Amino acid sequence: MNRTRIKICGIRDVAHAKVAADAGADAIGLNFHRPSSRFLEAAQAAAIVQALPPMVSAVGVFVDLPAGDIRAILREVRLDMLQFHGDETPGYCEQFGIPWIHVAKVGRGVDLVEYAGRFSRAKALILDADVPGEAGGTGRAFDWTSIPRDMPLPLILSGGLTPENVGRAVREVRPWAVDVSSGVESSRGVKDPARIVEFIRSVRSEDATTG
Repeated sequence: MNRTRIKICGIRDVAHAKVAADAGADAIGLNFHRPSSRFLEAAQAAAIVQALPPMVSAVGVFVDLPAGDIRAILREVRLDMLQFHGDETPGYCEQFGIPWIHVAKVGRGVDLVEYAGRFSRAKALILDADVPGEAGGTGRAFDWTSIPRDMPLPLILSGGLTPENVGRAVREVRPWAVDVSSGVESSRGVKDPARIVEFIRSVRSEDATTG
């Protein structure tokens, strides 16, 4: 059976991290972008990471943060992967010695095949909607049919995913992973445990059908 990996992003407390992990999430996202409603301090993130069970990855989300600030966070928080959502170059992303992924904003005229070639050392590309003035987590979807079928990197589908539409997304796009934040919230920046569980169940149900 093909298994779609699942990342629940914007986790801000231990309780919601445990809900996601117990429901079967493969990774959680910890947001270090200060303007975001999902921002958390390094000490909060370290407590969440410490509480994670084995085999659940902690992903740090960054947006054009100075390298020294990221290194300071890494001294406090054991992150398994770095996720870059800004205009970071491949060289910038590689300097930390930790596996990394990078977002591609679909809708700003980006050639996704060329973009994947430029970021060829990334573990995957995150495809998210291009919303002017926003780094991500907007709850906006994009046209999935615009994704080329010959992408040279694994794809993580993001942008506007919810428990209600993620099954169709998995069926139509067949991404390596799906990434959700606002789609499992009761209000902006506040996770809803029931929707986290429902989202994961929807993915697993589609996996069982299409696998």
